[in-house]
Amino acid sequence: MKKSVTFILSALLLGSCATNPFSGKSTLALTPNSELFPMAFQQYDEFLQENKRVTGTKDAKRVEDIGKKIKVAAETWLNANGYSGYLKDYQWEYNLVQSDELNAWCMPGGKIVFYTGILPVCKTDAGIAVVMGHEVAHALANHGQQRMSNALLQQVGAVGVGILTQNSDPRAKQLWSAAYGIGSQVGYMLPFSRSNESEADKIGLTLMAIAGYNPEEAVSFWSRMAARNGGGSQSSFLSTHPTNQDRIEELRKLIPAAKAEAAKFGVSFK
Repeated sequence: MKKSVTFILSALLLGSCATNPFSGKSTLALTPNSELFPMAFQQYDEFLQENKRVTGTKDAKRVEDIGKKIKVAAETWLNANGYSGYLKDYQWEYNLVQSDELNAWCMPGGKIVFYTGILPVCKTDAGIAVVMGHEVAHALANHGQQRMSNALLQQVGAVGVGILTQNSDPRAKQLWSAAYGIGSQVGYMLPFSRSNESEADKIGLTLMAIAGYNPEEAVSFWSRMAARNGGGSQSSFLSTHPTNQDRIEELRKLIPAAKAEAAKFGVSFK
């Protein structure tokens, strides 16, 4: 029985991996983009129908224009690195939605939402580019696909625990199930989400720099975000995101590489 569970997990892992051009990593792809993108597009349309979209304003145009520049930067980088067809199934869309929430997000396949509440923190076009680059990076690195794949794998693991403990007494079975749930969440899923955030920061810096926005603005943006949070941040151990301070320190280290990459495309910063 143990061998059967191990075989199933191994088959899933070995047969459903894809190498991402932006990260260079081999990642889980249990749900192919051909299935994932249509689901994401439908959910995006439903969200827009249920929320107040801001159109025809200066801010709405800023979000759209900066989004398009980040997309062009991604295409430029991909074409230069031999991945000219990578974005063929993406359907880019950039919408500003009325909400006080300090947030923005990008669905798999390039469907982006900015909340009006985050614009004062962005402050400048470069600030918007920080957030836009980060969110676009999530889509380009297939983080949504990875999260769905890992959630499926977590479910398979839970089934495996149930099979392996089926002859145990009920109390022991319950303890093993609880231990697996906590262990897989804290020891794997949360760190995985944090690594996705850090990866999106790195890719986003490069994209905004190629698009002509100074990546140093990322430090300013996250400093303003930390100030809005009262100068503090959540513990990174039980969070899907790095702490603000950890993020700022890492961004400072990444800025020179982002500028160097942009310089390859004729973009420089004083």
